Amino acid sequence: MDVIALVGSSGTGKSHRALIVAHENNVDGIIDDGLLIKNSKIIAGYSAKKEPSKIRAVKRAIFMDQDHASEVREAITAIKPNRLLILGTSVNMVEKIIEALNLPPLGKVIKIEDIATKAEIAKARESRLKEGKHIIPVPTIELKPHFSGYLIDPLEIFFRKPQTKRRKLGEKSIVRPTFSYYGKLLISDAAIAAIVDYVATSDLAIPRTGPINIKYSRDREKGISISMDVTIKYGQPLREILYNAQLRVKNMVEYMTGMTVKEVNIEVKRLSIN
Repeated sequence: MDVIALVGSSGTGKSHRALIVAHENNVDGIIDDGLLIKNSKIIAGYSAKKEPSKIRAVKRAIFMDQDHASEVREAITAIKPNRLLILGTSVNMVEKIIEALNLPPLGKVIKIEDIATKAEIAKARESRLKEGKHIIPVPTIELKPHFSGYLIDPLEIFFRKPQTKRRKLGEKSIVRPTFSYYGKLLISDAAIAAIVDYVATSDLAIPRTGPINIKYSRDREKGISISMDVTIKYGQPLREILYNAQLRVKNMVEYMTGMTVKEVNIEVKRLSIN
């Protein structure tokens, strides 16, 4: 199986052009936002567009849920696509999907900037930001059982090369997911630091924390790094306490914020005698 990626920032028109890219590259399977699509039909998966928040949508799109990933893996094994197109905001996101679904290594990367003009990308961004519109490359009739109550409009997509007639490739649908109604979602470093402090000091062996620093990777999908210093009661097993604190902080921050925690660095600065 060959694996191809179509990458571009959110809202730049990847799903809008997915069927054309699939046609030009002889693709017979598409993975887009948590769905496995073949011949304009949803074969397996759960659309990220159905999630109530953007954070949960991202988790759904990269198959962090084990049951979701298992269902799509089994479906891929059953349909045996010769060439699979994966849509993602970056190569890193596509690699995460490949890892989650146990797919072969990525063979080819197509950037949205290579197949769409700046004006087309700007128009797609405007539609996403101002109207909250998202596109799924399947016919509306396929989505109605899944998207009851959402705004859904069909769009026919055609393929045309110079000196040839237009040929219909299929239909795609415009949806407006719940999370697009609410605007941007921001979580401040202070909120994350408050979570870290509360979780770390929930162990009586850690009476207090010092400064807590949050650092972001250049590629935010790779996660955040948390650094802090702590005070520990004298006579306690330091390695065991610190290791457990790392696990608690990582799990709770990921659970409450939806962010990926790449590392938790803890330094013992003080020992408490009392």
